[in-house]
Amino acid sequence: MNSEEAFLRLQGQTNPFPYLIDVERAEGIFIYDKNQKRFYDMIAGVAVNNIGHNHPKVVAAMKNQIDRHLHVMVYGEFIQDAQLNFAKRLTSLLPPTLNAVYPVNSGTEANEAALKLAKRITGRTELISFRGSYHGSTHGSMSVSGNETKKESFRPLLPDVRFLTFNSIHELSQITSKTAGVIIETIQGDAGVRIPSQQFMQALRDRCTEVGAQLIFDEIQCGIGRTARLFAFEHFNVVPDILTLGKALGGGMPIGALVASQRLLNSFTHDPMLGHITTFGGHPVVCAAADACLEILQTEIDFEEIERKGKLLVDLLADISEIKEIRRIGMMYAFDMVSFERVEKVVKSCLEKGLISFWFLSHPYSFRLSPPLTISEEEIKEAAKIIRDAIDETK
Repeated sequence: MNSEEAFLRLQGQTNPFPYLIDVERAEGIFIYDKNQKRFYDMIAGVAVNNIGHNHPKVVAAMKNQIDRHLHVMVYGEFIQDAQLNFAKRLTSLLPPTLNAVYPVNSGTEANEAALKLAKRITGRTELISFRGSYHGSTHGSMSVSGNETKKESFRPLLPDVRFLTFNSIHELSQITSKTAGVIIETIQGDAGVRIPSQQFMQALRDRCTEVGAQLIFDEIQCGIGRTARLFAFEHFNVVPDILTLGKALGGGMPIGALVASQRLLNSFTHDPMLGHITTFGGHPVVCAAADACLEILQTEIDFEEIERKGKLLVDLLADISEIKEIRRIGMMYAFDMVSFERVEKVVKSCLEKGLISFWFLSHPYSFRLSPPLTISEEEIKEAAKIIRDAIDETK
């Protein structure tokens, strides 16, 4: 079997039409296949490689930890420097009420833990989410995600889940004293980069405080610098009770994080004890990578420059008549076109030309971009030219 045959036969598949790039290596904003063809990774592994591929400081931190130890015990029993250093750095970057970290294996696991924590704290059962949301693919996370088509084959899901309209202030009255938690993407990603108003976010915070519901911000995709702020909620001056992180947090390594106050997280330690447990969450090599990633964002990334470069890419594509609307915050983009078929042709043409773009599961008539934050101005101009050529040549 060649590599493609082995991939399709031996690995479980997610869709009938995988990209099938046979990866040799990756560096910066580029991925190289085994024929040494270079691809602009303009989705950063779907908002994962925010600091670029294979950042040397992340690699060095991992190598240093590997020389010390790998897994030694399930999470929460041993004191491990990598976990502690990561928690110290992350909490130092957050508001005082978000002062404790529970590391897990992925974003969806962070959301699962957040939903459990909201129920545990309040003693309530109702969960509220928003139409258009995406919070993950496990049963609990899927239950509070808005794509009904994706959920249909896997019912029954969690009971007592209600969906409101994103950015609709008048519907917030449906959050009541029966509500355990409200989970919301600070910026909706899979719905096609939907940005709420300041008034909505403040009203949401106020309503949750009023009725005692836990406010959960899912920043798995929009956090870690993606919106030209370290955390997306900084745009709104509103702080959640519970924050979930993932994707870019590990600098290319798999990690999720549940962040709340130490008082709230302590609820998992009793009634029942071991209220949430994980074997590999907080793996020392992954925590070392995450700590290095956060240090890089602190010391090497200029968020004003990200905003400037983010706008530049829009300026270079805004006059294309086939693009009906552009939504952007930082370097998180949705480009609306007339149909999924049109988007599919453009995405395929970009790939043939050496540029990786993508679409949204719940908003397929947009193509999405989320390039590494480290992309240069010249690389943005080159990428924009490839996209323009792909649109022109597929008309």
